Parts: sequence; structure tokens; C-alpha cells
Amino acid sequence: MSATWTKAGWRAKPRIQMPDYVNAEALAEVEGKLATYPPLVFAGEARALRAKLAKVANGEAFLLQGGDCAEAFGQFTADQIRDTYRVLLQMAMVLTFGAKLPVVKVSRMAGQFAKPRSAPTEVKNGVELPSYRGDIINDIDFTPEARIPDPNRMLQAYTQSAGTLNLLRAFSQGGFADMHRVHEWTLGFAGGEEAAEYRDMANRISEALSFMEAAGVNSGNTDALGRVDFYTSHEALLLEYEEALARVDSTSGQVVAGSGHMIWIGDRTRQPDGAHVEFCRGVINPIGLKCGPSLEPDELIDLIDRLNPNNDAGRLTLIARFGAGKVGEHLPALIRAVEREGRKVVWSCDPMHGNTIKSASGYKTRPFDAVLTEVREFFEIHKAEGTYAGGVHFEMTGQDVTECTGGVRAVTDEDLSDRYHTACDPRLNASQSLELAFLVAHELENAPRADRVAV
Repeated sequence: MSATWTKAGWRAKPRIQMPDYVNAEALAEVEGKLATYPPLVFAGEARALRAKLAKVANGEAFLLQGGDCAEAFGQFTADQIRDTYRVLLQMAMVLTFGAKLPVVKVSRMAGQFAKPRSAPTEVKNGVELPSYRGDIINDIDFTPEARIPDPNRMLQAYTQSAGTLNLLRAFSQGGFADMHRVHEWTLGFAGGEEAAEYRDMANRISEALSFMEAAGVNSGNTDALGRVDFYTSHEALLLEYEEALARVDSTSGQVVAGSGHMIWIGDRTRQPDGAHVEFCRGVINPIGLKCGPSLEPDELIDLIDRLNPNNDAGRLTLIARFGAGKVGEHLPALIRAVEREGRKVVWSCDPMHGNTIKSASGYKTRPFDAVLTEVREFFEIHKAEGTYAGGVHFEMTGQDVTECTGGVRAVTDEDLSDRYHTACDPRLNASQSLELAFLVAHELENAPRADRVAV
């Protein structure tokens, strides 16, 4: 990191996908308030996550990152947080069994409020208004007043994030995450006739837990079965919010992004000389970088050198997002450039963003089969390149929504209108998320051990 970096240095760089606030005084007042509030996460937690991600980079662990497309103020309930957390725990248990490795659990929660948009405006019934950019910026209601960026929404986002983190920490340490309880929920999914193909793995997990219990290893005498480490992440899109919550770590003098344990840079905002790269390069948190079809190998190496100049394992996660059938066109060249330059990264697969389509019924959706196809292509290419496919990144919810089509409990185009609740992009529901975890676990379980170790 350059000695001249400051947390406000991004303001001198080109900025995109960010709102223009009409009331500068109101914005400054909100930023001033947030700067005095306690950080949502702490430097020690960010360092702990970096250490765990370093194990992923070295082929000694696997990353599961998942959660909401865009958190919404109107959908903030304890039940929703609990249900999504529960499904993530179920997914992690299945992946742990398949990989025979620890799974690092990172949620898209407690901060995932801002969304980049493909166009600055949208038109409905001949009326053109600014695009909805997430509840931290403006409101989804299609009125001129609702679409005006309001800095006070940052304060509500902070409050909701604090409440979410409080509940997640309680769940992680208070017995809710006990492995036996989590597996009981998973058995409920695998018990249906439509999920029969996953029952064998579920039964083998049961046998493993029974063996451990018989050997005297249980949640009563080891924290490993009753508690988990659980982290939060979000796209660092709204830099006024990120800067206001950045803090100097008292033990190291370095700056930590206090808004979440891990922050990432989107495919639309990864300009090497842009504001988002400038802010993220200076904080000590683990950083994610979305890698889409337009990213060239030389540009990727430039970004890696800016974001991880010391080449520290665990600092940088590359989140590939190309679309089913397109991974082979783009990913091998990126992998080869990274390997040629000896860069230490985590490779993760986001099979959601490249597979969004408009259904015949008019709803934006993602076919489950396309999501699964991209995941399989990701694993196949890493196997062919002799590198480690280290993680997956899903937009999902614990709710029984009908937003993505397919899965064993088949959601059809006609079903989409039943429970289409997303504020932005379509999410996998609880059943689809767990099914995908079983299928990814199968890929991990059947990969030769030598192929699952980083070169």
C-alpha cells in the first residue's frame, strides 16, 4: 500500500455507480454521525477471516459465501435472518462432508444494501425515473420523490446491520449452530421423494455424527460441534458510507473497513484507477474482486498488484462470473496469468450474475440448471489447469420464494408470480440452495485429492 493512501483518497478518483446527493449539508451531517458510531466489525475479526481465507488459497479449506441480492428495510425481521443463516449452516455442513475440509462461512448480510445498475434510469408506462440503487440510497417505489438519493438512509442501514450482526453472533455462539441440530434440518430436505438422490450423502453424514457421538465427541465437550465462526460481507459500492465507518486499528495503526468483515469490488466498478479500487486497496480487510467476461489477463494482474501488493494469501478473492457455457472462454486465460505471475489468490465461482434471463412470464429469473452448469464448468477448468477451485458465491435466501426456476421441487415460469419478493435480482430459495450444496459437495467428494491442493 502506498504511504500516501488515505481513506478519503478515493474522492479524487473517477467514481461510477454512486449517487449524486442533492443536499451536500445533509450528506456531511450523516457522514459525521457515522464517523462517531462504533464500527460494526473489528480489526481482529477481519484478520481472523484473512487467516482462514489464506487456508483456502493454500487448498486447505473451502469458501462458502451467500446471502441476499440486496437487503431491504421493509423485509428486516429476525425470522428472515435466522432462516437464511440456517440454510447457510446446512450448506456448509454438506460441503464440509464433501470436501473433507473446513468451510469458511461468509454471508452477504449486514451491509448488502447498495446495488450497481445497468442503466441510470428506468422507464415504466412512459415515465422515466432514476434507477433504484438499493435501500441505502433510494426507495424502490416508482415515484420521483422515492428515487431521490437520501443520505439519511445510511443511518437506517447502519442500524439494521448492527441488529443483524447482533443476532448472527448470538446464533453462532449460542447453540443454534450445533451440528446435530443443523443436520436434522438437512435430513428434512433429503427425506422427500424428490430429493432421494441426496439421501445417501445425508445418511453418511448421520453415520459420521453417530460415530463421533459414540467416541465421546459431542457439543457438550467440544466447541467445534456447537459453535461456528461466521463472517459478513457486502459490495463496497457506497464509498461515503465505507469511509465514514473506516477506523484505525489501535494495535497496528492500519485502517480497517468497519462496515463488514469482507468487502468486494463489483465487475462494473473495478477500474484500476477508479474510486472503488482506491478505497479498497488501503484497508486491511479481505477483499473480493468480481471477474466478468470483459476482464483481460493483464488488467487482472494490475488489479491484483494494486489490491494485494505484498502477495499475501487470504487478502484477495477472485470471484468469477461469466455465465453457463462461457467459463471456458474466459477463465483459463485468467488462471494462467495468475499462475505465471505467482500471485496468491482464492478462486471462487459466482454462477448467479451471468445467468440472469427474462422469463416468458416477464419476470427476471435464473434457471437452476444454468447455475449448476457454471459451477461444474468452474470445477472442470480448475481441474484441467491444476489449480484449486476454492469457493462458491450464491445469491440466496432462507425463505420459500419463487424467483429462480428449476430444482428438485421444480419452480416453473408460471410459479414465479407466487412468491417473487426480491428487491433486485432473483435468489435461490432454501430448497434450491441446499440442493446446490449437495451437488457441489458431490463434485468435491469425487475430485482426486491431488486436484484439491493448490499448486
